[in-house]
Amino acid sequence: MSFDEEWAELRSAAAARRSAMQLNSVPAEGGGGGSGDLVVNRDDLGAIGNDAYDVRVRLSKEGDHARPATFEAATALTNGNFGCGSALLKVHDRWNTHLRTLLDSCAHISNHLDYTKAQHAKDEVKIEGDMAPISKLTEYMK
Repeated sequence: MSFDEEWAELRSAAAARRSAMQLNSVPAEGGGGGSGDLVVNRDDLGAIGNDAYDVRVRLSKEGDHARPATFEAATALTNGNFGCGSALLKVHDRWNTHLRTLLDSCAHISNHLDYTKAQHAKDEVKIEGDMAPISKLTEYMK
């Protein structure tokens, strides 16, 4: 099979999938799988946030392990008039940039899930408080 034939086949398969896809709606034949209520347990959020924190702690230690040696090698190569010294320094700098981005992302996930967990608990207390007068009315109406 030539490239053009394979490409045409892949494009038609993608177009068929795209036409069958529905976003932001429930298929006409029902489906949707479930009652439609979102259920998230605070324990689940806490576990995921805890894992993100653990990854961040471990990554901050182990992800920085080679940085000093890489910087020293880049400096030594640059001082020795080797062209690869500047390239190694670029690798060093790029690694540090990506490492910081990844560490920030892990911290963001952890903090966001901790916040979500705490906010969910506050919302539950408020909803229960708001529902108390309704349950009293229900008792009087019986």
